[in-house]
Order: sequence, then C-alpha cells, then structure tokens
Amino acid sequence: MNGSERILSRIKSDCDESVRATEENARKECDRIIADAQLQADKDAAEVTEKAKQKRLQMETSAQSRAQLETRNALLKRRRSEIDKTVTGLEKYLLGLNDKEYFEAIYRLAAQLAGKKGEVYLCKKDLDRLPSDFEGRLKEAGLDATVSKTPADISGGFILKNGDVEENMEFAAIISARRDEIEDLINQELFAR
Repeated sequence: MNGSERILSRIKSDCDESVRATEENARKECDRIIADAQLQADKDAAEVTEKAKQKRLQMETSAQSRAQLETRNALLKRRRSEIDKTVTGLEKYLLGLNDKEYFEAIYRLAAQLAGKKGEVYLCKKDLDRLPSDFEGRLKEAGLDATVSKTPADISGGFILKNGDVEENMEFAAIISARRDEIEDLINQELFAR
C-alpha cells in the first residue's frame, strides 16, 4: 500500500470511528430522550389518573348529596301530605260525631272559656239539633252564655261574642291555631325513628 492509500485508509478508519462514536452518542441521546419522555408520560398519566379519581369522588359525593336531598324532600312532602290528611280528618271526625259526643266536645271547649260570658253563635245544623239543656251545660262548664238564634257561618264548634270581643272556638280555627302542635304530635307518633 502506498502512502496515499495509507492516508485514505487512515482517513476512512478515522471517519468510521467518528461515525461509530456519533452513532453511539446519538443512540445514547435517543435512549435518554425516550427514558425522559417515558418518565414524563408516567408522571402525566399519574396526574390524569389522580384528577380522574378526584373528579369521580366529587361526582359520587355530589350524586349522594342530591340523592339524600331528593329523598329528604320526598319524605317531607309525604309527611306534609300525611299531616294535611290527618288535620283534615280531625275536623271531619269532630263534625261526624254523634249528637251526644259532639256536644260533649262543645262543653269541653266551653270549659276553656270558664269565667267568661256573652252570646254563643252556632252553625245552622247545630242550632237545629241543640240539646234542651245546652245553656245549663254551658253554665256547668263555667261559661255564662246565651245561645243566639242567628246561625254563624262556621262548620262546627262555636263563637262566643261579648260586645266587640269574640272568642273563636270553631273546630277549623282551633285546629288551624294548633296546627304546629298537631304536626309535632303527628311527627312524634308516625315518623319517630
């Protein structure tokens, strides 16, 4: 091999060595980039997974809260309906009592007004079935009152008038005035847990 061939061989050998070194460096750099990318991808995937878990937990919590609220509202609506039926039924019950029981209820209401006096107003139906000893029984209950011949526009019970002062003892008015107490009693009896 002559001098120029040796120079060319040497240049080729140096080039081959340089290419191998460049390829090795490129391969190492490529491996490093791939490893870094994999690490970043794993980190990003973990973040996405954690965010998805948090979102799922948030959605589950929200759904549970909505379900509890809807259940509570449905229960309250049902309770309200039952209370309304009970209150309506209570007035119907009182109005449906036989004459003896009905007027006993009137006398018990009159006893609540013991010491008062005036004129008692009853509905037309009650005036038509008034017991003969009604005023005497009112006096026994402590209410000094006479019965007005003018019917009151009420469904049951009575109104006591003394001048401008009225005591409304109509069943519907008493039930309405005591609705909160009745609701509490119904809630305790029917809905206690």
